Amino acid sequence: MSVFIVGLSCVAGAAAIMAAITYFLRKSKSPDEVEGSENNTLSGQVFGIVGGLHAVLIAFILIGLLDNANSASDESYREADGLIAVDWAAKSLPADARVKMQQLTRAYATTVSEKEWPRMADGDKAEKLGWTQLEQLSTVVSGVEVSEDWQKSRQQEATEKLWDVYEARQERLNAVNNGGVSPVIWFALALGTLLTVGLPLLFGGTKLRTHIIVVSTLTATLTLLLFAIYQLQNPFTGGAAVGPDAFQSVLERLK
Repeated sequence: MSVFIVGLSCVAGAAAIMAAITYFLRKSKSPDEVEGSENNTLSGQVFGIVGGLHAVLIAFILIGLLDNANSASDESYREADGLIAVDWAAKSLPADARVKMQQLTRAYATTVSEKEWPRMADGDKAEKLGWTQLEQLSTVVSGVEVSEDWQKSRQQEATEKLWDVYEARQERLNAVNNGGVSPVIWFALALGTLLTVGLPLLFGGTKLRTHIIVVSTLTATLTLLLFAIYQLQNPFTGGAAVGPDAFQSVLERLK
């Protein structure tokens, strides 16, 4: 099912539930309680504090998750670009080393795009095979014996680019391990949302239709933000998932 349909269903469902709660609470009150507005000032002050703190918490979490997703995308392309650079540098090296390096770069790109990416989407650890292939590639590069200065330059370039691949790979994997929202933060988000949507139920003196619209709109907005946080926890899954496009492009270019 499309993430947009799921999100819309969650938002609409939460708004409908709060609209029903607001309606029955208002109907259960006496006319004096509904018309009275002496508690509005105090309720409004508490609502301003709770709602403001909750908004700040949501904003910080969303900004952090968006930065994590953008970083994961950037690092995946840096990792892929490093592989291309290693393959290009290999073309200037002796035939036996060149063939091994080209085989390993293709094998690594295949491992990442076809085996690691599905595991990252599930929040699992990356394939050990990927690390093994990089170590084998590093061994081949460092073991090349060349005499010409221009070949030594290409060997040094391959070594530097391979280190970039190592770093980018680690950053990509860190995005999976560090991207989730902790249970404590989810508890704060859930409790803060309940308090924020519950306080307006204490307001009096407003028309029933207006009261329902206000509470429903607030509930829909907060539900939408919570849904966005849930979808952005893992940058490799959900509606804004980073795909293996960079490595699929590598495989196309290395054919």
